[in-house]
Amino acid sequence: MQANVKWVDGDTFIGRSESGHNIVFDAGSNSAAPSPMEMVLMSAGCCSSVDVVSILKKSKQDFDNVEVKLTSERAQTAPRVFTKMNLHFVVTGRNVSQKHLARAVQLSAEKYCSVALMLDKTVEITHSHEVIESEVK
Repeated sequence: MQANVKWVDGDTFIGRSESGHNIVFDAGSNSAAPSPMEMVLMSAGCCSSVDVVSILKKSKQDFDNVEVKLTSERAQTAPRVFTKMNLHFVVTGRNVSQKHLARAVQLSAEKYCSVALMLDKTVEITHSHEVIESEVK
């Protein structure tokens, strides 16, 4: 895998992936785009969400929405690395099994999510989850 990051102006950069996708980063205070650390946090959430959705589908759970709410703590001094991260999954659906959701989150955390597994070497990562019953269709 390869990528390129090019400085645009001020604290704004554009990353281009090998697959040809562009993403804007902002490392400063004008907040034109997510910071690199925000992107790392969201990448962990996305990577794990892909796993959870796939596993829930395979277990034939009837869900409408999967959202992961990410919280983190960072070191107070440079380098301001992540020290803690929590991925809280909220799944909305009909009769979604807490057991199946817990297993999906566990499998992602322990086996499948390469981003979180890489970060887990230096960051205390925790996971939590909840099911919200949706209206009957």
